[in-house]
Amino acid sequence: MDTILERCAGIDVGKKIAVGCLITDQGRKAPTVQIRTYGTAVTQLDQLRDWLKQAGCTHVVMESTGSYWKPIFNVLEATMTVVLANPAHLKNVPGRKTDVKDCQWLAELLRHGLIRGSFIPPRPIRELRDLTRRRRRLIATGTSERNRIQKVLEDANVKLGCVLSDLFGVSGQDMLEALLEGNPTAEQVAQFARGTLKRKIPEIIASLEGHRFGDHHRFLLRQSLAHMDFLESQICDLDAEILRKLQPYQQQFELLQTIPGIKADAAASILAEIGSDMSQFPTAAHLASWAGVCPGNNESAGKQRNGKARKGNAWLRGTLSQSAWAAANTKNSSYKSRYRRLAARRGKKRAVVALVHALLRTSYYVLRRATPYQELGANYLDERRREALIRYHTKRLHELSVSA
Repeated sequence: MDTILERCAGIDVGKKIAVGCLITDQGRKAPTVQIRTYGTAVTQLDQLRDWLKQAGCTHVVMESTGSYWKPIFNVLEATMTVVLANPAHLKNVPGRKTDVKDCQWLAELLRHGLIRGSFIPPRPIRELRDLTRRRRRLIATGTSERNRIQKVLEDANVKLGCVLSDLFGVSGQDMLEALLEGNPTAEQVAQFARGTLKRKIPEIIASLEGHRFGDHHRFLLRQSLAHMDFLESQICDLDAEILRKLQPYQQQFELLQTIPGIKADAAASILAEIGSDMSQFPTAAHLASWAGVCPGNNESAGKQRNGKARKGNAWLRGTLSQSAWAAANTKNSSYKSRYRRLAARRGKKRAVVALVHALLRTSYYVLRRATPYQELGANYLDERRREALIRYHTKRLHELSVSA
């Protein structure tokens, strides 16, 4: 095979050690191979960088093993090109798995140009990504805490969750506070109902009569409510920091919000995952494949079968899935009509996956062209197939008239 890089290295990444293999091409002679082992402390990684730099190494490859690659990437990023490889694409020969063989195999593949590097956004985008992902984790933790409160109430024979549509609304929180204060009667707790909830006062009283809410349940409920207050303050701080990090990308942030179903939180998450520079992805199809929102390839003997989508970026898929449900309910939008057409034929879940694909492609073009989204209208798909629909319905009317 042809040699693409004259001086390159492969690094097998571990938690405590990093094994590096430096390959130097000497023209007609056999290439020189040097292997060294370093620790993962900063001073030892500096020695690894100095060794590669003195040897004239221009490219380094390593696998994206958990988060252990990040300290090495931080040290080498400024001095040479670092290629981050997907471990699933670089499976070694079975039965020959050692750190030395791994780094040699990586270096050989890189030397011949057989490794495709993963997308690594610039540091500001990576920092924004850390914030948006942490925000989603805290929101998920808050949801778990709400479920724990429901569990405590069920254990105490309090069935408010069956009557109140939102136990954590204004009326619901007042009722919880009343239960925490002492031993109120069911009628006293029901008086905290507000607005249209007053019509359900008899049902609220029935859900509280004969409850077993005691000191043990009060302790657990106070713990959960205090945790929820802490989470809300943390999320507020994260929101402020996310907005500060988004200031250099304000234009892209606002452009993404012109797409149906994508609001501020989703726009921030999308920017954090794919970045603002779409030149990293040659086409929208490449971006969809990287994110894992397009069908996989499964063709054999000229027959195309259903292929599973690759894992891709789970964080991006989750954000786009929420946006897709919102877009499917946006009035007078092409996304709503697309969802209805697909849901009738393929089911609701597959229709949402198709909307996720469409939203990501739209985000790509909006960011690449730096232009806001132009709504196509609810009748866009029908207009595209106007003549075909006319022929189809004319044929159906003819068939119905003949059968009659």
